[in-house]
Amino acid sequence: MHRRTFLTSVAGLAVTSVVGALVAIDKSSKSASAMDMGDMNMGGMDMGGVSNPRAEGMPVLPEGQPLRELPRLANQSGEVGLFRANLAAEPAIVRFAEGLDTRVLLYNGGNPVIEAREGDRIEIDFRNGIPDQPTTVHWHGMPVPADQDGNPMVPVAAGASQRYVFDLPQGSAAPYWFHPHPHGHTAEQVYRGLAGIFLVKPEKDPIPAEYGDTILMFTDLRLAADGSIPENGMMDRMNGRVGDHVLVNGEKNPVLAVAKGEKRRLRLFNATNARFLRLSFENASMVLIGTDGGLLEAPVALDELLLAPAERAELVVAFDQPGPAKLTTLDYERGWMGPGKPEEAGMTLLTANISDSPAPAMPALPAKLREIAPLPAPVKSRRFVLSESMSGMSMAFQINGASFDMNRIDEVMKRGDVELWEIVNKADMDHPFHVHGTQFQIVEYEKDGKVTKAPYRSWKDTVNVVSGQTVRFLIRQDMPGQRMYHCHILEHEDLGMMGLLDVQA
Repeated sequence: MHRRTFLTSVAGLAVTSVVGALVAIDKSSKSASAMDMGDMNMGGMDMGGVSNPRAEGMPVLPEGQPLRELPRLANQSGEVGLFRANLAAEPAIVRFAEGLDTRVLLYNGGNPVIEAREGDRIEIDFRNGIPDQPTTVHWHGMPVPADQDGNPMVPVAAGASQRYVFDLPQGSAAPYWFHPHPHGHTAEQVYRGLAGIFLVKPEKDPIPAEYGDTILMFTDLRLAADGSIPENGMMDRMNGRVGDHVLVNGEKNPVLAVAKGEKRRLRLFNATNARFLRLSFENASMVLIGTDGGLLEAPVALDELLLAPAERAELVVAFDQPGPAKLTTLDYERGWMGPGKPEEAGMTLLTANISDSPAPAMPALPAKLREIAPLPAPVKSRRFVLSESMSGMSMAFQINGASFDMNRIDEVMKRGDVELWEIVNKADMDHPFHVHGTQFQIVEYEKDGKVTKAPYRSWKDTVNVVSGQTVRFLIRQDMPGQRMYHCHILEHEDLGMMGLLDVQA
């Protein structure tokens, strides 16, 4: 049975079943409304992701608070060039809405920022304080050894510890992030709160210091009427979880105070499970200066920006006119299946209040930011086809016709070889494709026979592949070991849209 046919058949059940989705699911007791995707038990239908009915009577989050700065993870080393810290994933209680306590998972009680420099050695002593679940710490996009990358093959058991040790090579300055990667538990652990930022800074930064360096981490929150976080339902598993509130640094529509004529460097991180953010800044102008792998060669003026799950972007925003400047969402059709398509457009994520007082004179943004050497001609090509399959009431997300098997090597690659990877999306929705352990250079996009070259050279570790589209990129792995490649809609990753690459010396 094709996915669309299946969803048409269950759509009629959504109206009567959505009442069950409004019932809070307690973390400590598995409700019958939480379905096992292995057999899609329809007796406990929880459609999940049906936004309009669920929003009625749901908690109201405060807005307009000053933008919160995420906590820095303190460096416990007194040695130059060494960053050493302790990190723990643990349950915590936060208050998103007045009078309601919400149980979450956090790193060291929050969403910390690790800040280091190219050339530094990193030593992180990690402890898994999550009851009854394994976890890992995946250093998303970072060039770290395979056995230090938090792959699902090396889980950290509940109550156990793991030391992560790696060096940051020259040229690795970029806005990375970190999150759990235990197979089958990644989606839940992330939507319950586990995410952090890892900034690697260069020895010499071409972006004027006067612009500041502001982190905007986008997360996606769903709250039940009692303040609890409901578990995923069937629609969440099919489409990926999209919550009711997009938070910036843990707040809804926070406020940033700026002066007229001020320029700000903003680093944007999409740390949601599955929400695509098509962004526009009202009453301000945006210039793209960097992507997942760091700075571009030259600035690129933008009217809007699409940030798929796990993608990052660096902007310089000029606030030239007094009054409110709002970072808002535009509609984006990414291929929602079934009922309950969430409203994507019209959300205000951040409001910059621009005063009448002029800012001090700001230095100009350099016309040249850095050099990015093009990867040489590939020695091999590979093709990866993203698809979905239905059999009866079961559903699988697949790459090259297979769902993930931790005991199966899907591809073998030679360290140092440049390859051309072709990612073909034959599924019904967009899939952001992520490769561990390296960055790649996009060559071109193709859809309906039309080929479009990449508009600029950049380093990426995650690329959105539109339904029906083919994306081609050049890639090289410089360290041996097993690496993952997968869809970064985390529910799809957990349900099998992932493969295992063995990089051999």
